[in-house]
Amino acid sequence: MQLLALRLKALSDTTRLRIILLLGDAERCVCDLVAVLNMPQPKISRHLAYLKRTGWVKNRRAGKWLHYSLAENVDANRALRDALDRTEQAAADRAAMRDYLKEKKIRCGG
Repeated sequence: MQLLALRLKALSDTTRLRIILLLGDAERCVCDLVAVLNMPQPKISRHLAYLKRTGWVKNRRAGKWLHYSLAENVDANRALRDALDRTEQAAADRAAMRDYLKEKKIRCGG
Protein backbone atom coordinates (compact mmCIF):
# COMPACT_ATOMS: atom_id res chain seq x y z
CA MET A 1 0.00 0.00 0.00
CA GLN A 2 2.89 2.36 0.81
CA LEU A 3 4.45 1.94 -2.65
CA LEU A 4 1.11 2.61 -4.33
CA ALA A 5 0.71 5.80 -2.31
CA LEU A 6 4.21 6.95 -3.31
CA ARG A 7 3.58 6.14 -6.97
CA LEU A 8 0.33 8.09 -6.97
CA LYS A 9 1.95 10.98 -5.13
CA ALA A 10 4.56 11.17 -7.92
CA LEU A 11 1.72 12.09 -10.28
CA SER A 12 0.61 15.04 -8.16
CA ASP A 13 3.10 17.43 -9.78
CA THR A 14 2.44 19.14 -13.13
CA THR A 15 6.10 19.04 -14.16
CA ARG A 16 6.31 15.29 -13.57
CA LEU A 17 3.13 14.76 -15.59
CA ARG A 18 4.59 16.81 -18.45
CA ILE A 19 7.78 14.74 -18.32
CA ILE A 20 5.77 11.51 -18.51
CA LEU A 21 3.86 12.92 -21.47
CA LEU A 22 7.06 13.78 -23.34
CA LEU A 23 8.66 10.44 -22.55
CA GLY A 24 5.61 8.69 -23.96
CA ASP A 25 6.71 9.53 -27.49
CA ALA A 26 10.33 8.37 -27.26
CA GLU A 27 13.40 8.11 -25.08
CA ARG A 28 14.68 11.58 -24.18
CA CYS A 29 17.93 13.05 -22.98
CA VAL A 30 17.68 15.33 -19.95
CA CYS A 31 18.86 18.22 -22.14
CA ASP A 32 15.83 17.74 -24.41
CA LEU A 33 13.44 17.98 -21.47
CA VAL A 34 15.27 21.04 -20.10
CA ALA A 35 14.95 22.84 -23.43
CA VAL A 36 11.30 22.02 -24.04
CA LEU A 37 10.05 22.56 -20.49
CA ASN A 38 12.23 25.66 -20.10
CA MET A 39 13.33 24.70 -16.61
CA PRO A 40 16.76 24.37 -15.00
CA GLN A 41 18.55 21.04 -15.40
CA PRO A 42 18.76 20.34 -11.65
CA LYS A 43 14.99 20.72 -11.33
CA ILE A 44 14.29 18.36 -14.24
CA SER A 45 16.85 15.86 -12.91
CA ARG A 46 15.22 15.95 -9.46
CA HIS A 47 11.81 15.20 -10.97
CA LEU A 48 13.27 12.40 -13.11
CA ALA A 49 14.93 10.87 -10.05
CA TYR A 50 11.60 10.95 -8.21
CA LEU A 51 9.84 9.30 -11.16
CA LYS A 52 12.56 6.66 -11.34
CA ARG A 53 12.38 5.92 -7.60
CA THR A 54 8.63 5.42 -7.86
CA GLY A 55 8.88 3.16 -10.91
CA TRP A 56 7.42 5.42 -13.58
CA VAL A 57 10.59 5.85 -15.65
CA LYS A 58 13.86 4.08 -16.33
CA ASN A 59 17.16 5.38 -17.62
CA ARG A 60 20.21 4.25 -19.50
CA ARG A 61 23.63 5.82 -19.65
CA ALA A 62 25.24 6.67 -22.98
CA GLY A 63 28.66 8.10 -22.21
CA LYS A 64 28.10 11.07 -19.93
CA TRP A 65 24.43 11.40 -20.88
CA LEU A 66 21.42 9.83 -19.22
CA HIS A 67 18.46 8.97 -21.43
CA TYR A 68 15.05 8.42 -19.87
CA SER A 69 12.01 6.49 -21.04
CA LEU A 70 8.82 5.20 -19.52
CA ALA A 71 9.15 1.98 -17.56
CA GLU A 72 7.64 -0.91 -19.52
CA ASN A 73 6.40 -2.72 -16.47
CA VAL A 74 3.93 -0.01 -15.49
CA ASP A 75 0.45 -1.07 -16.58
CA ALA A 76 -0.94 2.32 -15.65
CA ASN A 77 1.27 4.11 -18.21
CA ARG A 78 -1.22 3.65 -21.04
CA ALA A 79 -4.18 4.96 -19.04
CA LEU A 80 -2.12 7.86 -17.71
CA ARG A 81 -0.85 8.79 -21.18
CA ASP A 82 -4.38 8.61 -22.60
CA ALA A 83 -5.57 11.03 -19.92
CA LEU A 84 -2.59 13.34 -20.45
CA ASP A 85 -3.17 13.34 -24.22
CA ARG A 86 -6.54 15.00 -23.66
CA THR A 87 -5.04 18.07 -21.99
CA GLU A 88 -4.23 21.37 -23.71
CA GLN A 89 -0.70 21.19 -22.30
CA ALA A 90 -0.09 17.94 -24.21
CA ALA A 91 -0.47 19.54 -27.62
CA ALA A 92 1.71 22.49 -26.64
CA ASP A 93 4.47 20.31 -25.15
CA ARG A 94 4.50 17.93 -28.10
CA ALA A 95 4.69 20.83 -30.57
CA ALA A 96 7.51 22.38 -28.55
CA MET A 97 9.41 19.07 -28.59
CA ARG A 98 8.94 18.69 -32.37
CA ASP A 99 10.20 22.24 -32.95
CA TYR A 100 13.13 21.74 -30.59
CA LEU A 101 14.17 18.46 -32.22
CA LYS A 102 14.02 19.99 -35.70
CA GLU A 103 16.20 22.88 -34.57
CA LYS A 104 18.57 20.51 -32.77
CA LYS A 105 18.93 18.39 -35.91
CA ILE A 106 19.76 21.48 -38.02
CA ARG A 107 22.14 22.87 -35.40
CA CYS A 108 23.94 19.57 -34.84
CA GLY A 109 24.04 18.58 -38.49
CA GLY A 110 22.18 15.33 -37.93
